[in-house]
Amino acid sequence: MRKSDAISLLKADHDLVKKLFKDFEAAETTREKSAIAKQAILELKIHTTIEEEIFYPAVRKALKKKIGKDETTDLMDEADEEHHVAKLLIAELETMKASDDHWGGKFTVLSESVLHHVKEEENEMFPEARKLDLDYEALGAEMLARKEALKANGVPEFAEQSLIASFGIADSPAEASRVR
Repeated sequence: MRKSDAISLLKADHDLVKKLFKDFEAAETTREKSAIAKQAILELKIHTTIEEEIFYPAVRKALKKKIGKDETTDLMDEADEEHHVAKLLIAELETMKASDDHWGGKFTVLSESVLHHVKEEENEMFPEARKLDLDYEALGAEMLARKEALKANGVPEFAEQSLIASFGIADSPAEASRVR
């Protein structure tokens, strides 16, 4: 296992985001928290993009070949749904200011959700993926090239951003209930 293989690259991303989440908790000012959150959100957007475009499809294809069915594992489907939830929270956070009510809470929920996702990937998905017939070096090279392109050119808007832009967000369920 080398630093340039696909799973090692994903784990390095996980380590960076975990550090940013800890830094966010330790930050003392809204300005510091905002800067850290902005960096974490960018890293998460890039990471989810390379997983969804490259890593997950490769794993699903190898699983299909191994089990000989069109079915995928529940673990892969759950990972997709966890990405969806994270992207909804990211889209909401990107419409907010750090000084807004619930901004800090929303970022904390994003952090908790992502940490759960990371734990499942590292403890369940990655060990299972290692058993598959995949060229992790070639996959890692493709992921690294895409990651660099995303850093240089920006991350394309994802569906959850369009959804939030179209319909907006309620500041919180508690706030929405007070309005009624």
